[in-house]
Amino acid sequence: MTNGNIKIAAISNARYDDWLDLWQRYLVFYETSLSIATMETTWQNLLNSDVPIDGFGAWQGDTLVGITHVVIHPTTWNSTACCYLQDLYVSESVRGQGIGRALIELVYEFARNRHCNRVYWTTQEGNTTARNLYDTIATQTDMVQYRKNL
Repeated sequence: MTNGNIKIAAISNARYDDWLDLWQRYLVFYETSLSIATMETTWQNLLNSDVPIDGFGAWQGDTLVGITHVVIHPTTWNSTACCYLQDLYVSESVRGQGIGRALIELVYEFARNRHCNRVYWTTQEGNTTARNLYDTIATQTDMVQYRKNL
């Protein structure tokens, strides 16, 4: 998929170091960190067709400027799978140029091609920049997320 001078394609076309740079900036944005072993496992899972995790990148020329990771999973509420858009990050230098929207639209197409019944994601309540985009391309639910880390 091409969006102006941005090319969107599977993350397998990316170099590990380019992906890792954006992935680490994404983690900093969410004020968290992961071990190098976890990051390497994530990268390997993105490349492994036997794992239901896929990734897409946005390139401006040869520069990776955006990434998204999705997980396809079954659900008890439908006979078809769901697509969880787990991660989305666009480099600060190119925000506001439609790259986030293009990545999400590619995820929609990817999920439709796999006969998913929906794409869903979460974000922090205070992430107003992203939420302004999300409000134009999806419907906010009234669900509240609870979590217990194990």
